[in-house]
Amino acid sequence: MAFLKHSTVVMIACALLVGLFVLQHRGTNKVAFLFAPIMIVWLLSIATVGVYNIVTWNPSVYKALSPYYIYIFFRETGIDGWLSLGGILLCITGTEAIFAELGQFTATSIRFAFCCVVYPCLVLQYMGQAAFLSKNFSALPTSFYDSIPGLACMTLAFVTTWLMPLIINFVWNRNIVFSVLFILFFGTIELIFVASALVKIPKGGWITLLLSVFFTFITYVWHYGSRKKYLCDQHNKVPMKSILSLGPSLGIIKVPGMGLIYTELASGVPATFTHFLTNLPAFYQVVVFVCCKTVPVPYVPQKERYLIGRIGPKTYRMYRCIIRAGYKDVNKDGDDFEDELVMSIAEFIQLESEGYGGSNTDRSIDGRLAVVKASNKFGTRLSRSISEANIAGSSRSQTTVTNSKSPVLLRLRAEYEQELPKLSMRRMFQFRPMDTKFRQPQVKEELFDLVNAKDAEVAYIVGHGHVKAKRNSVFVKRLVINVAYSFLRKNCRSPGVMLNIPHICLIKVGMNYYL
Repeated sequence: MAFLKHSTVVMIACALLVGLFVLQHRGTNKVAFLFAPIMIVWLLSIATVGVYNIVTWNPSVYKALSPYYIYIFFRETGIDGWLSLGGILLCITGTEAIFAELGQFTATSIRFAFCCVVYPCLVLQYMGQAAFLSKNFSALPTSFYDSIPGLACMTLAFVTTWLMPLIINFVWNRNIVFSVLFILFFGTIELIFVASALVKIPKGGWITLLLSVFFTFITYVWHYGSRKKYLCDQHNKVPMKSILSLGPSLGIIKVPGMGLIYTELASGVPATFTHFLTNLPAFYQVVVFVCCKTVPVPYVPQKERYLIGRIGPKTYRMYRCIIRAGYKDVNKDGDDFEDELVMSIAEFIQLESEGYGGSNTDRSIDGRLAVVKASNKFGTRLSRSISEANIAGSSRSQTTVTNSKSPVLLRLRAEYEQELPKLSMRRMFQFRPMDTKFRQPQVKEELFDLVNAKDAEVAYIVGHGHVKAKRNSVFVKRLVINVAYSFLRKNCRSPGVMLNIPHICLIKVGMNYYL
């Protein structure tokens, strides 16, 4: 890049960054498909340059691979050699990104790429650079040693080393002795590097420290506000017993359809639901409390993803669903989710009638959750076929369940679906209970109610909270909650976007949180 002007290099770098972020929404695989060949060519190029420099300037530089020269180096240089460790850090800059890439790529692919491509190419390049400098010492000021403060990289490695004992103790369940030995061995080595890198703080290292403090503050504000909001939800949740005491109708008017109430609570009734009923005493005939949880594994098998339980007696038609997803699982479209949810509830109903899974007593308040889709009989409860309205070429307003809606509402919904053709596919398939003999006749009746509710309407009820600090809070807390945390919430994706909820089916319930 020596033949290019500095401004040209900056413009090329900016163009690459813009292109990277433009393509990011298409997924990691698309970005990797484009940039992987570029990175491979670049690595092979610097490896080739390194080999050329080794052969041309100093072929004996390969001896530097021997650990013996570490002793020779410190014996000859003394304290100056210790201070130079900050520059040696540049040789490993970027390797910590390997751990971040575990969220997008498998461990095997990362090991292969690093051990067989990245590491050999970098070693050849640095050996070639050393060979060149051994004969051209005057070119030393042109190296990139002074351009990057090597403190951020070493501090990250040092913090990672100190957090590793937690993994050894609590994740791997190993003896605390292994944690202590790990800290003593690797921590001592990295502490020497950190001490050497501290001398770079006045020369530019303070910038990385300042940025670290800023981003740490942002992370703390988000964690603090989210935890306070969750604890507020826990405190204000309504006991299920008081809700069920209202009777099968819950004291409200039941309308055809299925209401999916999203909540972060795994038990009890969220304040969102009671707030909705207080302002509008009508709700859907089938109620499902949906709770999405991310577990610390890459993927959750489909047969272990859904936990289904019953709330109250069977006549209430209330269920609880906990959806477990790994950190690499991708949210699916609403159509697939609705079908999977209905099939999972149907499976739970049958398993419950056979004495498996959750509690099957009508006196249960909040039944035990059961993993569904693990049975070999899954898929025999309901049949999925094209609806009669679609076979006849009819519009959506001619289905059997639309008699509960006025012509005006039907016309408005039809107009929405014409603007979004994908929504019209939501009615193409319908579920029907198969002609199977059930031990209990109530099971088939419950399955009919479930599929009729799915065919009539599926609405997503999501809380839309406005978070404020209490009036008697200290100034720092009001600043964190009212300004910093509120700003972050306004600039983050809404739950409707994260959960891929169709806009026409979304109902937001406003809530005021005073933390």
